[in-house]
Amino acid sequence: MAEPGKGVSAGVIAKNVQKKINRAQEKVLQKLGKADETKDEQFEQCVQNFNRQLSEGTKLQKDLRTYLTAVKAMHEATKKLSELLEEIYEPDWVGREDIHSISEDGDLLWTDYHQKLVDQALLTLDTYLGQFPDIKTRIAKRGRKLVDYDSARHHYESLQGAKKKDDVKIAKPVSLLEKAAPQWCQGKLVAHIVAQSNLLRNQAEEEFLKAQKVFEEINIDLQEELPSLWNSRVGFYVNTFQSIAGLEETFHKEMSKLNLNRGEVMSQLEQQHVGKSVPVKGALSTPVKPEKSASPPVEESPPSSPLAKNDNHVPAASPTPHVPPIPKSPSQAVGQGTVSSEVAEKGAEDKAGSVASEGQPEPKNEIMDDETGADIAKSKDTLPAVVTETLPATTNGAVYDTVPSEEIEMPPGFQFKVRALHDYNATDSDELNLKAGDVVFVVAHENPEEQDEGWLMGIKESDWIQRKDLKSIKSVFPENFTERVQ
Repeated sequence: MAEPGKGVSAGVIAKNVQKKINRAQEKVLQKLGKADETKDEQFEQCVQNFNRQLSEGTKLQKDLRTYLTAVKAMHEATKKLSELLEEIYEPDWVGREDIHSISEDGDLLWTDYHQKLVDQALLTLDTYLGQFPDIKTRIAKRGRKLVDYDSARHHYESLQGAKKKDDVKIAKPVSLLEKAAPQWCQGKLVAHIVAQSNLLRNQAEEEFLKAQKVFEEINIDLQEELPSLWNSRVGFYVNTFQSIAGLEETFHKEMSKLNLNRGEVMSQLEQQHVGKSVPVKGALSTPVKPEKSASPPVEESPPSSPLAKNDNHVPAASPTPHVPPIPKSPSQAVGQGTVSSEVAEKGAEDKAGSVASEGQPEPKNEIMDDETGADIAKSKDTLPAVVTETLPATTNGAVYDTVPSEEIEMPPGFQFKVRALHDYNATDSDELNLKAGDVVFVVAHENPEEQDEGWLMGIKESDWIQRKDLKSIKSVFPENFTERVQ
């Protein structure tokens, strides 16, 4: 004999297999249109919302875990950086204990922040998503019970439709068995057939009512639960992100205080070693100027110039390391009484030549007085007059007649006109070669945002008069090598 447990188990398995077969047959008939299917559009919309809500929650859970991983990684990186600072901080430096305390407080802040994110955000999200698997299982079960309900309904309806045919058979026997049976036996056969038909209909009705009850119980619960779950998502999202935002705000406020304290300790360390600082190669203490910045050449006065003479009683200045001067506009230098060495030399030579031709000694007020050590005064007063002389326009040393501006058609984008005070040799293909005295028309830059500070775009007046081709002859030049004349 078979064991009772095994017999029951085999019967349950057979019953389940039969259910699967009946469901498969019912679905095929429904797809072929031979059996109608019960549909609920409102419930289907609830199922779509449920699937969307589950997908969004799952993605949020994944991204929150990624965020927590990043927080932990940042914690470890910050901790290592703080430990390195403590390692290189020498014992005699001010604030050593403060640095250690700040590092410990920072480590505690990161740990607390990570743990609170887990407790108030991640665990809450896990609890929220924990209800979805059960509801998903019940939705799938409802689908199966709906197929069972449709199958039982169709079977019961088919037996109800066959009832009329059975009545006809009872009224007029048509089977061979009924015709061959004696008259007294035909009544019993009819009664048996009627009883058998009634039994089948009763069984079908019972199965139909049972399937309907099971389906409706599941369906009613889900019809109430799914909309409520869908509406709860708003409150959950609000609470979750409010918690994250609040925790992050508190963390960064506390961390900013620690960073401020660390910065103050560093300032104290700087003050402690302000007189012991050693320049570090590669460290910049002043802003880097544009790559193309250039300064006017500084020329020394020739020995024959009166400006080069020294008082024998005045000690010479000790030599100092050469420091490149900050470029200044030559126009500002002229306004302060400074002249180019070439013009000063020319004026001094002309004056010396005129005195020598007359056979008279140089005036005493133009040289250094050995007894009083007084500087020459009148020679300085004569220099500005040399600067104010009109210089002829030159190109590569050649003098040419300057055409009045009124008669020249200015190039497109003309802004103003400048004159070169010093020679400038171009160091790049897009730069302009200048000779002292060259007149340049300044034009607008095609891309103003690309124009370097201290550089202008222009075209030589001589080139413009000869060629009238702006694109091929315009270039950039340093502004502090020129002065504006118009």
